[in-house]
Amino acid sequence: MPDYRKFSDKEPKNMKKLKILFILALLLTAETTFACTIVSCTRKGQVFAAANEDDYSSTPYARIWFNPPAKGRYGSVCFGLTDGQAQAMMNEYGLYVDFTAQYSIDPSKYHPAHPYQGDLFFEILTKCKTVKEALAFMKTHDYAFGSQALLADATGSSVVINIGDKVLKQGSFQINTNFNISDLKKGVSDRRYNLAKQMLVKSSTVSLASMKAILDRTHQEGDLTTLYSYVFDMKRGLIYVYFFHNFDDVYVIDIKKELKKGYRLDNLADHFPVSYAYETLVQKDPNYKKEQILGAYYKGGRPDSLIDRYITRAAHPAAKDSTLRNVMIEIGIQLIKDAWNQHDGGHMWDYWFSLPAGYAITHFKDKRLDAADRIFKSITGGPITDIKMKNFLTELEAYISLVQGDAATAKALYASASSDPNVAYPVSYNRAKKMLTEIN
Repeated sequence: MPDYRKFSDKEPKNMKKLKILFILALLLTAETTFACTIVSCTRKGQVFAAANEDDYSSTPYARIWFNPPAKGRYGSVCFGLTDGQAQAMMNEYGLYVDFTAQYSIDPSKYHPAHPYQGDLFFEILTKCKTVKEALAFMKTHDYAFGSQALLADATGSSVVINIGDKVLKQGSFQINTNFNISDLKKGVSDRRYNLAKQMLVKSSTVSLASMKAILDRTHQEGDLTTLYSYVFDMKRGLIYVYFFHNFDDVYVIDIKKELKKGYRLDNLADHFPVSYAYETLVQKDPNYKKEQILGAYYKGGRPDSLIDRYITRAAHPAAKDSTLRNVMIEIGIQLIKDAWNQHDGGHMWDYWFSLPAGYAITHFKDKRLDAADRIFKSITGGPITDIKMKNFLTELEAYISLVQGDAATAKALYASASSDPNVAYPVSYNRAKKMLTEIN
């Protein structure tokens, strides 16, 4: 996945302690620790792609969202985590992409002529039907991140792309794991790559069963685990999804039928039988309480009452610590991310990652924005002693005010959030300063 997807440190440090520990661990073990196996195969008129989505057990919550076609963009199905960044996508015409982390690729060593500062492949899937069209688009929009993408289509074409190279499929299959595709000629040894290749070479056909067998053979367990897997039948527009390395239960998606139902954002786990192993994993996760409350918010009949009840609990004088308050902050941020995802047709919240498109002033209404605003105001208006956190939440209040059309309030809040760089998180301070120039 692109660097901003996996390793972004845009959030305040005291809300990302566990993620920072994860990043440090990853850097220390980069020579031996790998994740994700992606395969594209075309034989006898059949076209399939498949992948294991591997990640650390500190990020166990997978999402799926359906983005119906709209003016100027094709419909798509996306898989990802709670940040709203798509890990894997396929559009209504069978154009597909997925990513692997690449520890040997240093983006700073490359100087693309036309770097695209945003989610390039999401943009490609909204505009292109084939690999050929996508490569034409990339002549003026360079991929500028350190991950590696496998792009494939329903005609059987595929290409592996990173910041320094594009390698078209030769023969009937192509594999993307965690080494630079340009190094393949050097005889790179990657166990999952070799296992997948051996199975593909031995067979003269391709099917759902054969692709599932490859995923089963290459899945991972432990701290670095396969969170979910899928097989895409590109020509038929079908997706077969497997959860938490269990290949007995399957969630089948007919893309065109689902897109006709409109936009939807689901927890992927909700489409599968209860698993004791997965339950045990998430109950240990620091975001478990957040996910419980969000689940009740989306499924319950009175979501505003639920949020207000937890706001009252978080602000109660008898509260022994700030744990619930921090949970509510995370919920508020998640509600904005989810609202933006729906508003912008499945796209991630560029503002959160300080990407250029995020600074465009956009207006829309959503009850989730109202709920997030109440959460933040309850904290900034209370006895909070962390001034940096208060300024960060004030910046988010400013953003909500601006999105909902109240530029005057937004301007005042942004000015307050950026009044002193010594008591503000740098990224929040810079966003506030930038937005003040946009409002003016």
